[in-house]
Amino acid sequence: MDRQDKSASDYERQNSDGSSPAPEQHAPSLDEHAAPQITPPPKLPPARPRRALMILGVCVLVLLLGGLMSMLSRIHDSHVLAEETQQDAVPIVAVVHPTPERPDEELVLPGTLQAFVESPIYARTNGYLLRWYRDIGSRVKKGDLLADIDTPEVDQELRQARAARQQVAAALDLAKINSVRYQALRKTDSVSQEEADTQTSGYEQAVANLAAADANVKRLEELEGFKRVYAPFDGVITRRTVDPGALINAGNGGGTGPQAMFSIAKSDPLRVFVSVPQAYSPAMHVGVPATITLQEFPGQRFTAEVARTADAIDISSRTLLTEVDVPNKDGKLLPGSFGEVHFHPSINANKVTIPQNAMLFRREGPQVAVVGPDNKVQLRHITIGRDFGNTLEIVGGVDVNDRIIVNPSDSIEDGQKVNVAPQKQGGQSS
Repeated sequence: MDRQDKSASDYERQNSDGSSPAPEQHAPSLDEHAAPQITPPPKLPPARPRRALMILGVCVLVLLLGGLMSMLSRIHDSHVLAEETQQDAVPIVAVVHPTPERPDEELVLPGTLQAFVESPIYARTNGYLLRWYRDIGSRVKKGDLLADIDTPEVDQELRQARAARQQVAAALDLAKINSVRYQALRKTDSVSQEEADTQTSGYEQAVANLAAADANVKRLEELEGFKRVYAPFDGVITRRTVDPGALINAGNGGGTGPQAMFSIAKSDPLRVFVSVPQAYSPAMHVGVPATITLQEFPGQRFTAEVARTADAIDISSRTLLTEVDVPNKDGKLLPGSFGEVHFHPSINANKVTIPQNAMLFRREGPQVAVVGPDNKVQLRHITIGRDFGNTLEIVGGVDVNDRIIVNPSDSIEDGQKVNVAPQKQGGQSS
């Protein structure tokens, strides 16, 4: 038994270090011929993973990650490009803020002095100018002789008409005698009733012919009377367009027809037409005092007053047409002069000033493009007060807090998205 235990321990030692023990020299015994014992198979370590498959998997994973990152980069670049394109498509505009004005105690509007009555003088008959008696600048009274016209054709027609009247008058006398005679003969049945009626009708026709001849003679006499041209009212001659010997044609044929011989203007009083902004229209009524100033008379003011208004606002300009009359007894003021009309209305409107190049001229009327808080365009109608040349006075439609686009495009639309350029120090966008 001891020998068997020793053999088993040697076998286990052999399996543990992989070496077989040295054969032990011993004497054979009877137990060596016993049946052999069954031993279990040796325990082998687990097999190692294949390095090649691992490397291949890593490479495939790296390629997948690289492709995914490239695709994500392309998507990001396309989004960035789309955003930049969209930003570039939005126009960049320069804006200004309206400049407030100090409330004025008077309203000053431009106006042109016009004659109270002005009329061109045309000829009423054909002929040739013999002479004229008044030149430009001459002050005339109603009925003063201005010119003489030689009318040989009219004179001849008048003589012919008078001769024809005499013939008609002689025929009338004969028709009257025949009518009386036939009426007497009819009483004795010497003539028929038809013959008597014929003579009576002939007499009545002769009477009508004489009336027509008289009317023709009177027409030619009046036409011949137009050979002398008279002043129709008191005034001053402002134009003379004919000289002696010039051919004179009757009537007013318009731009291509006969031209006026003279122009007469009544310069006392003078009219001044001004367009009053809608904001001041309630203060305009007949009798409102005003003063007129002219550049050629510095420091002088000419008193005037409102004579009448149109009682309607002009749709295109949003103004009230107002007529102001100014006395001119000494003739110091000349028709056609430019002046300024000063009013003292009781309405104080909030007025601001904007650049001239900020206004839009469209069929809807004057407008400006205002940039709202959301950077979208708002088209607003404005009411213009005075035109200062480079700037405009606005009495309605905008205020000092609005951002108004300078030099707006003609294609700009209401609600359009815009980008505002950076502000310069002066308050206007660069």
